[in-house]
Amino acid sequence: MAVNFPWIYPVRVIQALFGIIVLALTAYYISWFVYSSDSPNFMLFVACWTAFLATPYLALAPVFFPQFAHRIVIPAVEVITMIFWFAGFIALAVFLPPTEACHWSRCSALQAAVVFGAFEWVLFLVTSVFAILGISRTRSSSSTKPTPNDHTHVGV
Repeated sequence: MAVNFPWIYPVRVIQALFGIIVLALTAYYISWFVYSSDSPNFMLFVACWTAFLATPYLALAPVFFPQFAHRIVIPAVEVITMIFWFAGFIALAVFLPPTEACHWSRCSALQAAVVFGAFEWVLFLVTSVFAILGISRTRSSSSTKPTPNDHTHVGV
């Protein structure tokens, strides 16, 4: 007997896990300095936003709190988070010295944060596309809630 398990749940777990990894890597870098640059600070914000606000909302609201899962808000959170990750990993990559000049652990931590940030951007790009496609499929509907039987909808 095959169980119809939505693909989005493993993706949400990976998004939360990568957010926590980037949080740890950027926090490690920032902890070494009294003042740190804006790029690592922004990446720390994006990791916190993803791990503690966006991913829990996107995963839990459509299932347990459908009154908070507005069909426009879910794609908006997806797209905003995708833009945050794109801006964050690009800004952090520009902030870093060239690879051959990066010999200390804090620099390597930020390099890893850039890689995980790029993967996060790709994951949120994919889920944003599906969320936007979900809106276009339900455009004629007068309901503001996502349909519970639509397993292609990002939140379900």
